[in-house]
Amino acid sequence: MVLSKRKRLGDLLVEAGAITSQQLDYALQNKTKDEKLGDYLIRENLLTEQQLIEVLEIQLGIPQISISQFIIDPELVHLLPKEIAKRSLIMPLTREKNKLLIAMADPMDYFSIEEVRMATGCQIETAIASKDELNKAISKYYDLQETMDAALNDLVPTEAFEEPEMFDDDSPIVKLVNQIISNAVVQRASDIHFDPQETELRIRYRIDGVLRTERSLPRNMQNMIIARIKIMGNLNITENRLPQDGRIKANINLHPVDIRLSTLPTVYGEKVVMRVLDLTNSHGDLQKLGFSPMNLMHFKEVISKPNGIVLITGPTGSGKSSTLSTTLNYLNSEEVNIITVEDPVEYQIEGVNQIQVRDEIGLTFATGLRSILRQDPDIIMIGEIRDTETAQIATRASLTGHLVLSTLHTNSAAESISRLFDMGIEPFLLSSSVVGVVAQRLVRRVCRDCGKYEDVSSKEKDIFSNHDITISHVKRGSGCPSCNNTGYRGRFAIHELLIVDEKVKELILNRASLAEIKKHMAKHGYRTLLEDGLLKVADGLTTTEEILRVATDE
Repeated sequence: MVLSKRKRLGDLLVEAGAITSQQLDYALQNKTKDEKLGDYLIRENLLTEQQLIEVLEIQLGIPQISISQFIIDPELVHLLPKEIAKRSLIMPLTREKNKLLIAMADPMDYFSIEEVRMATGCQIETAIASKDELNKAISKYYDLQETMDAALNDLVPTEAFEEPEMFDDDSPIVKLVNQIISNAVVQRASDIHFDPQETELRIRYRIDGVLRTERSLPRNMQNMIIARIKIMGNLNITENRLPQDGRIKANINLHPVDIRLSTLPTVYGEKVVMRVLDLTNSHGDLQKLGFSPMNLMHFKEVISKPNGIVLITGPTGSGKSSTLSTTLNYLNSEEVNIITVEDPVEYQIEGVNQIQVRDEIGLTFATGLRSILRQDPDIIMIGEIRDTETAQIATRASLTGHLVLSTLHTNSAAESISRLFDMGIEPFLLSSSVVGVVAQRLVRRVCRDCGKYEDVSSKEKDIFSNHDITISHVKRGSGCPSCNNTGYRGRFAIHELLIVDEKVKELILNRASLAEIKKHMAKHGYRTLLEDGLLKVADGLTTTEEILRVATDE
């Protein structure tokens, strides 16, 4: 048994058939000296974390556990120093006499096990847990609970929260707010909600598009927490009757994070919502946006045109800003002058000239756009076409040799044409300027670790056959620690793409109805959001329920 424990991880994985010997050699040659083999294989998609855990569980006889099933005694958290827990990703679970059960990601890390034994004076038993779950547990029990306890002990039952000394770097309230944000980043939350209730302040995280309550804090902490957040966002802490907007730039766990801040007066106090933008994932690769191969090819053709308007449409929170920033990053080169006018500037891109709208001084989309046209631009990006004036200037810019990228709030690609008609853009201008429209929605991805194929139901078969798609199996997640037992982890986009060809130009000139444009799209093989989503269900990326949640037949 001792000999098998001392086997190298790579040999165990090859023996179990999880990877080939060629993949092992490739990994050993390409990983950095300090990177663990398992981490490299997972990063390169040669292995899932669940596969790694299963191999270790079977080969080493070490059980896999879910930390959420344990009620962890605060005494155990004090027993194992935070530095060791964080450095080695170890969480103490239970203690029976002199035996301490710990969860760790790498049970072959014998140095860390020995370090825990010496620090605690206990005999150590190990269990395997996912890195994600360990990070969440350490953040929850070591950081958040510690700072919350300190804040509660230090709480002064007065309105003294406006005093500057309450918010120095060592203040428990400052640490608590930082930890709430840090915890959200660890859990990949896109938004943090501070909801005042009659007896408590509820903190909720939006993870993969779905809100869930993270914890509730005592009502008497509310004013200090809200005041601290306002100070971070340079807002007026004495104004609590009017909504305010702000911005916070921070470094969380060595990740640059940009936070958009919004306050809203409610009957129980000010509600605060933080939109968290992880700048490490701000402008990636067009390939990773979720476009189908055909849509990606058409989209690249459209954005490669020298002039015209390209629109990205969808409701709030459908990933339009991410698609635009990724597109700008793809088009960005030394040969072109790209200028944007945005409200707010979400993702900052090196080499792109970005203008922040400031209504209070008269710098609107329209005035900013007029100035841009005198700056010799090749590509212009307008954060959103909100009014007739902006739409008219954008149209003229596209007709004078500029590629214009922008967003609209419409439900489908074809509806964008109707919306621009409603804004007063003449059909002859519209048909000459718009070259392509993309409608998109974000859907949750089936968890890679717990997703398994199962037979389709008769209802699903009917849905797929109505759209001429044949399918026998769908992939669903059963729920695991990696995905917070939801069956989903991460999101991607589904798309509907309308290319403005000669026939569509003719339809626009004749002020054709929405139904006629959609009929033309269907005849020429353009897939609706629902059809694109169903194809991704067939590819095992998401579920039918998830597609029907965000897209329907119209």
